Amino acid sequence: MESHTLRFLIREKLGDDRLPHNGIPHVWGGPGNGESCDACEETIPKSQMIIEGAGADGRGVQFHVMCFYVWDAERKVTGRESSEPDSRV
Repeated sequence: MESHTLRFLIREKLGDDRLPHNGIPHVWGGPGNGESCDACEETIPKSQMIIEGAGADGRGVQFHVMCFYVWDAERKVTGRESSEPDSRV
């Protein structure tokens, strides 16, 4: 997916709360297993790494590595990042 398209999609999902605004206190990663990326909605195959975590609200999310970094940057730009201690990534 093109970078500008991915950024737009993530901004849209942040805007309508389909992606969390606060950081994810604990993340883990490993090889994908056919999961769907919550940012770009594309499959994460075994040949790619997945980053998973749960937001402060307990909602689980999973991303391609690149999608995770774009989400993290975009959530900070929108000015919606919480100042609570659990807002770190």
